[in-house]
Amino acid sequence: MPKLKTHKGAKARFHITGSGKLMRRKRMSSHLRRKKPKKVTRKYDGKLLVAPVDVKRLSKLIPYDA
Repeated sequence: MPKLKTHKGAKARFHITGSGKLMRRKRMSSHLRRKKPKKVTRKYDGKLLVAPVDVKRLSKLIPYDA
């Protein structure tokens, strides 16, 4: 059985916590950032949990980390 390759786009976009949960960034965080209020740009700083529906699909793209 050959090794599974990690999808490099998924590796760059998702982060796996120590307990195995998938984290993601919010979208539109860097697009036209100068025009957005500081209050809005602060909301883009943190990471969010990936929805449980998507975890199974995304764990195939990052096989050895998840």
